[in-house]
Amino acid sequence: MSFAGKKAAVDALVDVNLTIPENCFISIIGRSGCGKSTLLRIISNLIPPTKGEVHIHGLPSAAYQRRKRFGFVFQEASLFAWKTVYQNVELPLEIMGLGSAAQRREKVLDLLHLVRLDGFADHYPAQLSGGMRQRVAIARALSYEPDILLMDEPFGALDDFTRREMHDELIRIWNARGLTVVFVTHSLSEALYLSDRIVVMAPRPGRVKSIVPVLRPRISDPTLRATPDYIHQLQELEALIHEQ
Repeated sequence: MSFAGKKAAVDALVDVNLTIPENCFISIIGRSGCGKSTLLRIISNLIPPTKGEVHIHGLPSAAYQRRKRFGFVFQEASLFAWKTVYQNVELPLEIMGLGSAAQRREKVLDLLHLVRLDGFADHYPAQLSGGMRQRVAIARALSYEPDILLMDEPFGALDDFTRREMHDELIRIWNARGLTVVFVTHSLSEALYLSDRIVVMAPRPGRVKSIVPVLRPRISDPTLRATPDYIHQLQELEALIHEQ
C-alpha cells in the first residue's frame, strides 16, 4: 500500500503475506506508523491496496463485503448521540432492511443481553461510561451477524481498570458467538491476553516481522498476567518490537 507524498510515493505496507484461520482471534501489534490500521482497512475493503489482493473464503474482499459480513469497531464508539442505545444497535438492521420490527427488537434485546446492557436500551450515549459505549459499539457491529469482526484499538481510550474488564467481556462474547477477530492494538499485554496468535509488524515500510502463537490463548483469568509463561512471552514480544 502506497500513499502519495510531496516528492514521491510513500510505501505504508510492503510484501504483506498473511493467512488468518477461521474462528481465530488474531492481534496485530507494532510501532506507530507500521501500517496496522491501514492493513485492517484493506482487509475490510474500506481502502483498496495499491497492489495485491485480499481473499476471504475464496472471494475478493469487495465481493465478501457486499454480503455485509464484516463488523468493524473503532477506537471511539462513534454512536449517534441523539439515538438511544436500542436505536444505535438497531440502525444497521434498519438500513439493510433486515427483518420485521418485531424480529429486529428480539435481535437487539438479545445483543444487549450478550454485552450485559440489559436495562440500558432507553439510555443515550452521554448517560453511559466509556466501557458501556464500547459495548454498544460491539453489539451494533454484531447486529447483522458478521463472520469477521475487525477491531481497531477499541479499548485505547479507556482507563486501565475498564480496559481489563473489557478484555474478559470480549473473550466471553467470542466464546458465545464464535467469530474470526482481527484486533489492532499498541498494547502487548492486551494482545497476549486476548489472542490465539499475534502478528508482529515492523515499520517503514510496514511488513510482517513474525507470527507468534500464544502459549495460553484467551483464558479469562486476570491472574494469568502474573504467571511465568505470560511474563516470559511478554518479554519476547517486547524484544521482537525493539529488534532492528
